[in-house]
Amino acid sequence: MVSLKRENIELEDDDDEEEGVVAKVGRGRAAEDRRSRHCPYLDTINRSVLDFDFEKLCSISLSHINVYACLICGKYFQGRGLKSHAYTHSVQFTHHVFLNLHTLKFYCLPDNYEIIDSSLEDVTYVLKPTFTRPHISGLDKQGKLYRAYDGTTYLPGIVGLNNIKANDYANVVLQALSNVPPLRNYFLEEENYRGIRRPPGDIMFLLVQRFGELMRKLWNPRNFKAHVSPHEMLQAVVLCSKKTFQITKQGDSVDFLSWFLNALHNALGGTKKKPSSITNVFQGSMRIFSKKLPHPDLTPEEKEELLLTEEYQEKISESTFLYLTLDLPTAPLYKDEKEQLIIPQVPLFNILGKFNGSTEKEYKTYKENFLKKFQLTKLPPYLIFCIKRFTKNNFFVEKNPTIVNFPITNVDLREYLTEESQVTEKHTTYDLVANVVHDGKPTEGAYRTHVLHHGTGKWYEMQDLQVTDILPQMITLSEAYIQIWKRREDDDTPIHTGA
Repeated sequence: MVSLKRENIELEDDDDEEEGVVAKVGRGRAAEDRRSRHCPYLDTINRSVLDFDFEKLCSISLSHINVYACLICGKYFQGRGLKSHAYTHSVQFTHHVFLNLHTLKFYCLPDNYEIIDSSLEDVTYVLKPTFTRPHISGLDKQGKLYRAYDGTTYLPGIVGLNNIKANDYANVVLQALSNVPPLRNYFLEEENYRGIRRPPGDIMFLLVQRFGELMRKLWNPRNFKAHVSPHEMLQAVVLCSKKTFQITKQGDSVDFLSWFLNALHNALGGTKKKPSSITNVFQGSMRIFSKKLPHPDLTPEEKEELLLTEEYQEKISESTFLYLTLDLPTAPLYKDEKEQLIIPQVPLFNILGKFNGSTEKEYKTYKENFLKKFQLTKLPPYLIFCIKRFTKNNFFVEKNPTIVNFPITNVDLREYLTEESQVTEKHTTYDLVANVVHDGKPTEGAYRTHVLHHGTGKWYEMQDLQVTDILPQMITLSEAYIQIWKRREDDDTPIHTGA
C-alpha cells in the first residue's frame, strides 16, 4: 500500500522529489552536483531516433501527464519515480538519459539526478525552437542551406510535411501559409499570442498553439531531419473541426483554407469589428450590387410589374473577404481530330472580370434568384484567389481542367477597384508567392504546392516529403487551385523569379 502511494506521488509531482534529491546537505549535495555536470551516459544519446513531432503521450499508459523521452530509443514514458514507466525502462534496457517534455530538464535514471550539460542544448532546441526578433527579420534576406543531423541539407521554410494517410489537402495549405512572411513572423514569436484570453473550456486556441509550433519547426535552422510531421497540428484540426477535416480521408483544400483562416481569426480574439493577425494580412473588402429576379414561370407582364416594386430594385452592400473565388468558364465537351479532349485555357484577367463592377452573374437559392455584380473597395497586403474547379451535385463531383494563364509577377488590380478606391488605394500591383495545385480526378487526386523562397528568389515545389526546385514558367502550366499574391509596397524591389 505504501509503495503504491509513493509511486503516485512520484508520477504526479516528481519535481518535489527532485528537490529532495538535490537538497541534500554537506558531501551528499556536492556529490549530486558533480554527477549532474559529469554524467557518464551522454555519449549513449542517439539523436537520429529523436522525433518530437508526435503527440506527447506515454507509450505504455497513454497519459499526457509528466511524460519523458528516452534519448537512447526515442520512446515516451510517464514519470521518473520508483516503479514509474520511465524508471522501469531505464533498468530493463539500461537506457539512462531522459528528457522531461514539459520542463525541458534532463535526468539520469535510475540514479535520478538532473543532468546539466550545454551539449544537450541542441536537443531542447529541436523540441522547442525559439526565434529572436533579429533572427526573424533576417529570414527573407538570405538563402543559406542548413545541414540536418541526418546529413541532408535544407532551406528553412522549404520543408516537406509527412502525408500520414490522406492529409495532403491540409499540408499544401499549411506550407503555403508558412511562406507568408507577416503571418509566419507573428506565429514564430509565441509572445505575440500567449496572453490572449479565451473562455473556459474553449478548445479552439489549441489551433493557434499547434500552428505556432508547426511554424517554428518548419523554419528551424537546427532540425535533426529535413522534414516535419504535422501530426499534432492535424490532431488539433480534427478535434476543433469536429471531424469535418480528417487525417484518414481526402478533403478539399479550399474548404480547409476557409475554415482554418476563420477559426484562427476567432481563436485569436478577432471579430467582425476587431482585427486579428489573419485579417491584417488577408482581409479586403468589396461592394456587392444585388438585384432580385422574378420567378421564370411568371408572364412577361407580371415580371415587368414586379420589377417596378421596391423589392426588385438593385441593392448595394459592402462585404469583407479573406479570399476571392474565381469562376472558370465551362469546359468544352468536344474532342480534337485525334480524339483527345482539348484542355481549354483562360487568361487570369478574364476570370478576374467578375470583379469589374459590370459583369453580372446569376445566383440561385432554393426559392429565389438574384443577379449580382462585384467591385473591390480595399485590397489586402496578401490576396488569396481560389479558382473554382469543382462542381458538386447530388450524385458526383465534376472537375474543370481549364488551365489559367497567369503572369508570376506584376498583376495590377487597379481596374477592379471602385472609382473612389482607385484614388485611395496607393498600391495595386501583386506578385505570386504561393500556388496550390490539384492533379487527377476530383475525389482521388493529389495536391502539391509551389512556394517562392523570398531569400533566394527561387521557386520550389513541395508534395508531401518531396521538395524540388522548379522553373517559374512551369508553374503556369499547372491546374492552379489556390494562389497567394503579395502586394508590392514602396520599399519592395520586384520579386525576381529565379529563372
